[in-house]
Amino acid sequence: MVRLPLTPAEVERGQRLGALLRRARGERPMLETALDACVSPETLRKIETGRVATPAFSTVAAIADVLGLSLDAVWAEINQPERGVEPTGSGHNARERLAS
Repeated sequence: MVRLPLTPAEVERGQRLGALLRRARGERPMLETALDACVSPETLRKIETGRVATPAFSTVAAIADVLGLSLDAVWAEINQPERGVEPTGSGHNARERLAS
């Protein structure tokens, strides 16, 4: 399967997600957080650094649960509109890509 290149907006969303998870993790060790969420430490590291901009929903949900974040809070944080850019469309395609 061929993956389409990520849009700049998707890359930025991934960076916001990573920053949110890093802040929520605080001083908690990455290894402990990853193991508690049943993901590899490498996966968590890549998400936190923005290298995986569109992780699977189940991965985000597991990490958010371990960190005590609601999915509503995660969604609100990563989907902040860019400053000075008007939203276009319904965002339906963005939701599909986030889940892929």
